Amino acid sequence: MLGIIGAMEEEVAKIKEAMEQVTIENTAGMEFNCGKLKGIDAVVVRSGIGKVNAALCSQILADRYHVNGIINTGIAGSLKNEINIGDIVLSSDALQHDMDATGFGYAPGQVPRLDVLSFPADESLIRLAKECCETVNPDIHVFTGRVVSGDQFISDRDKKDWLTRTFDGFCTEMEGAAIAQAAYLNNIPYLVIRAISDKADDSASVDYPVFEAKAIEHSVKLLLAMAERIDL
Repeated sequence: MLGIIGAMEEEVAKIKEAMEQVTIENTAGMEFNCGKLKGIDAVVVRSGIGKVNAALCSQILADRYHVNGIINTGIAGSLKNEINIGDIVLSSDALQHDMDATGFGYAPGQVPRLDVLSFPADESLIRLAKECCETVNPDIHVFTGRVVSGDQFISDRDKKDWLTRTFDGFCTEMEGAAIAQAAYLNNIPYLVIRAISDKADDSASVDYPVFEAKAIEHSVKLLLAMAERIDL
């Protein structure tokens, strides 16, 4: 079964509309929509915003639904000049930019007592997503790189520059790395798919509402195309 997580209702509404044979279960304030998506078994859920919601949602998918793959779909702010609004970033890996245990000798972003700095995404999911995106979204560019997550909406150029300089992040958002960590600890393949809605700088608060809908449209088209071809 494939687990699909979006932080906001807008990010999962169109995916739920494409589902068949749906049953709904409510747990921890979240609505888990179970059914068929393009012929595969899937559960689609709005986690809510932020890392705690995302991690809790991921663990429920692991424990209750025994998913053997998790895809996190949604929007993000670009951290690279060449990644424009509307483009898509696929996670090569993900880390939490607001995790700071440097006082104990850990690198910025590293979770203490874990043996990795970042959580690598599944290579086969990355390849499939790239192929599908180039087919269904030919008008945009798709990039593969690090997703950096924190419980902050980044709208400051200095903070953006720090994220790029410190982590070589491709985009920033508020859930992906928590999902990645949960997937890593449960040995579940995962991928974060983020469509760019803003530039994560002083223009972010203006860009976001203007371009949110178009960015979500790109990520939904990609995910539905993947569902037709995915092999879990």
